[in-house]
Amino acid sequence: MTNRTIVYPPAVIKPGTTLLQESKTWVVDHVGLEKDALHVYLALILLFGSAWLFRWSLRSWKPAALILVVAAAGEVWDIRDGLMTSVPLEVSLPLSWHDLWNTMFWPLAILVLAHVSPLFGSRAGDDLKETDPNNQNG
Repeated sequence: MTNRTIVYPPAVIKPGTTLLQESKTWVVDHVGLEKDALHVYLALILLFGSAWLFRWSLRSWKPAALILVVAAAGEVWDIRDGLMTSVPLEVSLPLSWHDLWNTMFWPLAILVLAHVSPLFGSRAGDDLKETDPNNQNG
């Protein structure tokens, strides 16, 4: 096997820039938030937006799964862009892991809180236990 370096033609991509990365930089510059904060905001918008739009409970795994899919797709795209602009995997993989962790933390924390606390309303069936006269447990 030969040890060849992949060289991308300049017409495909300018070193250091891609449309996605330029767009993210534009958002950071115009919104006044760091990229880490944007990951958190996007995750929370997806969490509450999908729960509202699709009528999913915050106790459901579905909003968190949607966020994970969107975040993973974004990180795959970032890694691809990095490879096209000569960023080695040793650099981009830890950054992508950090971004995934940062994006998923609050949605997973809210999912756990929704399951173990009454913070987001009573759990399904709890109202039934209190109001059902045939219930032998309450």
